[in-house]
Amino acid sequence: MAEERLQKTLSRWGVASRRKAEQLILEGRVSVNGKTVVELGTKADPDHDQIRVTGTSIRPPREFVYLALHKPKECVTTVHDPQGRQTVMEFVKRFKGRIYPVGRLDYHSEGLLLMTNDGDFANAVMSAKNRVPKTYEVKVNGYITAEQEQQFRQGIPIEGRRTAPAKIRVLRRAKNPWYEVELVEGRQNQIRLMFQYFGRMVEKLRRREIAFLKLGSLPPCEVRPLTAEEVKRFRKLLRLEDKK
Repeated sequence: MAEERLQKTLSRWGVASRRKAEQLILEGRVSVNGKTVVELGTKADPDHDQIRVTGTSIRPPREFVYLALHKPKECVTTVHDPQGRQTVMEFVKRFKGRIYPVGRLDYHSEGLLLMTNDGDFANAVMSAKNRVPKTYEVKVNGYITAEQEQQFRQGIPIEGRRTAPAKIRVLRRAKNPWYEVELVEGRQNQIRLMFQYFGRMVEKLRRREIAFLKLGSLPPCEVRPLTAEEVKRFRKLLRLEDKK
């Protein structure tokens, strides 16, 4: 295999996210063939070079794992939480290897979450250029107007940057209505902030779908492996079918 940047290798092998891998390199915790690396542009050949992180030799996963989890509320979508709160890792202990969440759902939200040890897959799902749609059911403390719905669809400014075009429709009419929202980006607390922009508060939020994959009847806290057909379909969608 040709040489590639170290942070890409660490991410692809599921050692750490690309950003965290860069941090590990800058902290001098990564070595190649016994030599400590501190420059982000450093490359290595994953097939022939000995790569270590904090003194531990790393290797690609023997087998890739792809999971669908029904993340419950009051649970953080991280591998570790400095505040000691429950994390999604609690529900995947029976699976071997470094499995980690793909993207995030905030502490008070629930629903479908992908987990894997395949860095290429995780990065492709999260990449803005792939525009993977994610569908949510959202309970709000009141309606937004038709004009506001149109603004929601076209994009609104949040923290100095306009959101990507989205889809929204009323799902269930009530004093506190439910909306269906589809996004192709995943900024932190995005849906909550979008409704807040119009003076509305999100009371409940559940992610129902990621691309073609549906949460279905999977109970909260439960996890299931993706089928071979589902993985194949994702790889085709993400243009990874020729990169095995």
